[in-house]
Amino acid sequence: MNILVLAPQPFYQHRGTPIAVRELVTTLSGQGHHVDLLVYHEGQDVPLSECQLVRTPRIAGLSGIRPGFSWKKLVCDSLMFAKAASLLSRRSYDVVHAVEEAVFMALVFKVLFRVPYVYDMDSSLVQQITDCFRPARPARPLLRSMERLAVRRSAGVVAVCRALEELARSYQADKRIARLEDKSLLGDALPMDDLLETLDFGGPVMMYVGNLESHQGIDLLLQTHAIVTAREPNCHLVVIGGIPAHIEQYTRLAGRLGILSRTHFLGPRPTAHLGHFLSQAHVVVSPRIMGENTPMKVYSYLDSGRPVLATRLPTHTQVMDDHMALLAVPTPEAMARGALALLGDPDLCRRLADRARQQVAEHYSQEAYERKLGVFYRELEGDLQCSAASRRKRLGRARVPTR
Repeated sequence: MNILVLAPQPFYQHRGTPIAVRELVTTLSGQGHHVDLLVYHEGQDVPLSECQLVRTPRIAGLSGIRPGFSWKKLVCDSLMFAKAASLLSRRSYDVVHAVEEAVFMALVFKVLFRVPYVYDMDSSLVQQITDCFRPARPARPLLRSMERLAVRRSAGVVAVCRALEELARSYQADKRIARLEDKSLLGDALPMDDLLETLDFGGPVMMYVGNLESHQGIDLLLQTHAIVTAREPNCHLVVIGGIPAHIEQYTRLAGRLGILSRTHFLGPRPTAHLGHFLSQAHVVVSPRIMGENTPMKVYSYLDSGRPVLATRLPTHTQVMDDHMALLAVPTPEAMARGALALLGDPDLCRRLADRARQQVAEHYSQEAYERKLGVFYRELEGDLQCSAASRRKRLGRARVPTR
C-alpha cells in the first residue's frame, strides 16, 4: 500500500516516540509498502531505506520543541496540516497512519480526501493534555468525546500497550486494534570506555536512561538515592539523557539532597551505546509516576540482564510482574527498600533478570514486532479492499434505472 505517516514531532531525536516512528516506517517499508513520512522541520537527518522523509517548513526562531502540549507544537501542527493536505491533493495514498494528535488531522482528511486512517495511539491525549495543562481539566469530557470519535472513525488502531488497547476498545469494542508494544533496542554494544573505570565509582551503580520530564519521576529517583546512600555510602546513581535545562534543575536538587558527589548526569547518548551502558549497572530504575503507556526504556531494561526496579503503577505492571522485576509503590522509602534488597541479594537479581530476558525473547523481540505489525496491515488491507468493493457495488446499483 501507499502510506502517509504523520508524526508530529522533531525527527530524528534519541527519545521514545521518534525511535518508535523510525522503527515503524522501516518495518513497513521492509514489508513492501511505500511510505512517505511527514515530520517537523527540526531534527537530525537519518537514512531511511525505501521511505521518503518530508519536513514541514522551517520558521526562524521556532526550535527546541519538547514533548507535551506547547504553543510551539500548535504552530508546528498547523504547518503539518497544510503540508499533509498538499501531499494528499497531489499523491494517491491508500491510508494515513497518524501518530498521536495527528489523528485529528487525519479525521479531517478522511472527509476532504476520502482517505482512511490508522490511529497510532502512543498515549491517551486526554490524559496527556490534562496532566500537563491543568486549565484544560474542566474540558476533559469534551476531550474524551474527541478521542472517542477519532477511534470510531478510524480504519484501525495501533495501541502501544494494554492500557491503551483497553481504552480504545471501550470506545468501540469491535474496532480492529493491534497491540504493538515497543521492543528492546539492545543489539551489539559498541566498544567504549568503561564507566566504572573512567568515573572510578568504587561501589554499586544504579542507572536511569531516558528523558527528564516531570512524569518520569526524577524527583522520586533522587530522593530514593538519598535514602539508599545513607545505608550504602558507595552507591552511585548514573542518569543518561535529558536536555541541559533539566540536567541543571536536577543537579541542583541532588546538591540540596547532599548526593551530588554520588550522582552523575551524563546527558544524551546514542541508542547504539545503550547496551554497553546498561551492562555496567547493578540495578536499572524506572521511577515513572504518571501516564499509562509503558516507557520504551523498559523493554531494553528487561533485555539487559540486569535487575529492574520500577514503580508499581499500571505504566509498568501491564508489562512486568513480581517474577521479572522488583516493583515498589512510588514513595522514596519503598523504592529505597527495593533498591537495597536488590543490591544485597545477587540470587534475587539473577532470577529476576533471567525471567525478564525470557519474556523479551517471547513477546518484545524484533521478530515479534514485525509479526504483529505485518498481521495488522495485511488484515487492514483486506478490510479496505472489501470496503472499496462494497462501495463500487452500491454505486453500481445506484446507476441502474428503475421503471
